[in-house]
Order: sequence, then structure tokens, then C-alpha cells
Amino acid sequence: MSISLRKITHQVSVGNVKVGGGAPIVVQSMTNTDTADITSTVKQIIELSTAGSELVRITVNNEEAAAAVPEIRNQLVKAGYSVPIVGDFHFNGHKLLEKYPDCAEALDKYRINPGNVGRGKSRDPQFQQMVEFACRYNKPVRIGVNGGSLDQAVFTRLLDENRALTNPEPLPAVTRKAIVLSALESAAKAEEIGLGKDQIILSCKISNVQELISIYKDLSSRCNYALHLGLTEAGMGSKGIVSSSAALSVLMQQGIGDTIRISLTPEPGASRTQEVIVGQEILQTMGFRSFTPMVISCPGCGRTTSDYFQKLAMDIQSYLRDQMPIWRTQYPGVEEMEVAVMGCVVNGPGESKSANIGISLPGTGETPVAPVYEDGEKTVTLKGDHIAEEFQGIVQRYIETHYSVKEEQQEAVTS
Repeated sequence: MSISLRKITHQVSVGNVKVGGGAPIVVQSMTNTDTADITSTVKQIIELSTAGSELVRITVNNEEAAAAVPEIRNQLVKAGYSVPIVGDFHFNGHKLLEKYPDCAEALDKYRINPGNVGRGKSRDPQFQQMVEFACRYNKPVRIGVNGGSLDQAVFTRLLDENRALTNPEPLPAVTRKAIVLSALESAAKAEEIGLGKDQIILSCKISNVQELISIYKDLSSRCNYALHLGLTEAGMGSKGIVSSSAALSVLMQQGIGDTIRISLTPEPGASRTQEVIVGQEILQTMGFRSFTPMVISCPGCGRTTSDYFQKLAMDIQSYLRDQMPIWRTQYPGVEEMEVAVMGCVVNGPGESKSANIGISLPGTGETPVAPVYEDGEKTVTLKGDHIAEEFQGIVQRYIETHYSVKEEQQEAVTS
């Protein structure tokens, strides 16, 4: 597979996670609990971290939320979780960081939106105050510009300059310039105040896919800061997944991006972890990182009128993902494994042979047997009513024999 070279940006340390500087692209997410509700917030952070979120952002919007942050951190540490926590500040962040120093200390990174840090004369001193707190507590900052809350001072200035041109640019072009300029000017001010290049991450998020691609290509060409990618609001379900995949894949293929977030609108009652899984799967299908064994399965056709192979593929995929928190340390390298679950004889044997382990189920009218292939060789043929259970057991044994940590390695891990 041909993958474009990543653009090397300044590396930023966010707690125990490295962002940029050639480090693997990081998956992050955000809670949607009331941060003041410590129990619910800790529970969701643990769920997101367990799913694979390497940074978790929380809302710090009022005094109750700010006061809760240190205890959230304490409970996570007691539970054995070290995932870095990012504080999302808008409008009153300067006041909260000043009044709640324990909150400022407990967070691993601050997120500042230049468009919401203040208005008019208050903007610069409030921005400066937040950056000074970052310097005081040695915290990195993401300067996150959003199209929906663009710094109006920058936007108005560019509009005035544009009107004076002989051939004014269309409004979308001016808006794109304003978004990028807001980020770059804010980063320059942060450096003047004392924040290092290795403490700054930039993002310029908007909801339109083509606009986002254009903005990040411009931003990337004009700086070497670490960049965070994501649509501002991706939307729900397949629309949100497709939009995020389209935008982020194009940018990452061009070497742009150091950390990503998939801003899906969850369905009522649905788990927040879906955005983490989508982010991981984008990176894995693009070949940038591996997180969990990949299941290859066919879409089905008139040869596969039974839904048996669909259920088996779903069960195997859920089983592999559910086991990864344990397997990640027990079986290093297992995340790169491929498992094929195929529905008929047309492509079944071929795809099964190409995977690490695969099963070719019988299609409509075919002999009711299911050959299993391991590393290209047929090892067993399953039949009867317990094919699913038997195949899952074969997958487990394959992992144990091919990815087990040697005794000396296991001792080093546990010691």
C-alpha cells in the first residue's frame, strides 16, 4: 500500500501522549455529560478510554464544572486510567482558571476558541490571561477556530480589505482566509506571551467537507504547528461517518493531521464510543495505524439468501473488539490480523486464503460445509449446527499460538 509521508510538525506532549513530530495520529473524543456530575463524567471517560480514545475532552463551562475537575482526575487515577483530559473553555475560561487553580493543574491541555474568548477590548487581555495560565502550569493549548464562532474582528478586517480590491473575492473565500488567519494570529500571540511552538496545536474546523479540505491545505502550507482534524459537526449516522471519512482521509493522505476527532451526533441513548471506533477504523482502513483485527466480509447476493454469514461476521467483529483491551498487552501485533468471513464459493476461498484466518461459508444450494484457512492453507472443514462457536474457538487458538508474548517478555511487562 502506498501511503503519503506525514508532514513533520512540532511535537506536543499532552500528558503521556505525543501529538505531532512524526508520532502516530492520535484519536480523541469528548464527553457529553454534565462535567459537574462527577460520577457520570468519570464513567464516560473510562468508556471512551477503554474504546481507544487517547485524549478525552470535557466541557469546563461554569464554576461547578471547574470545581469537579480535580476529583474527576483523582477518581480516574484510582481506577487505573491515565488518559489525558482536555478542558474545553469558551467565554469565561480566564475566570475559571484563575478561581480554580486545582482545575488548571489537573487538566492536561486547554482548548481555547479565539472567537469565544472575548469581544472588543476584552479579547486580547482575556486570551493573554488564559495563555499565561498555560505557561504557569506548563500545559499545551489547542487554539481551535470554528466557522460557526469565527473571531468577528478578524473577519470584519478581511471583509473591509476585500471590498477595497478591484476584483473582490467571493464571501466563502474570505471566510476561509479569516478562519486560517485567526488561528495563525492567535498562535503568534500565544508565542509572544511565552507559549512554545511545542505547546501549540491548531485546528480550523467547519462542517463543509470541501471547505475543510481547502482550509487545512492552506493552514498546513503556512505553519509547522501540530494540527487537529475534524468537522465541526459531522452529523448523525452514516452521513456523519461518510463526511468525516471523506474529509479526513483526503487530508491525511496528503500528510496533513496529527490528531483527529469524529464529531458524530449520537442517537438517543447510544454509546458515545461510536465516534472513537469510527476514528480508529478510518486510520486503520487508510493504513496509518492498527487498533483491532480487521474482519473482511462480503456484502451478500442471491447466492447468500441466508443471513448466517452476516451474523457470524458481526459476532466475530464484536468478539475481537471486545477482547482488545486484554489482547493489547497479551498478544502484541494481534491488531494487524485479518479475519475473513465469506458467504459463498465465488470469492470465499480466495479471500479466506488471503487473510490470516478465514472461513468460507456455504451459499444457497452449496454443500453445507465451511472450510477454514489459516495463513493460506486449509486446516479444517466445519459442518453442523455449531460452526460459529467452533470458528470463534479456532480464531482464539490462532491468536494464542501466533501472537503470544514470550515468557521473558511477559515477565518484563508485569514487573
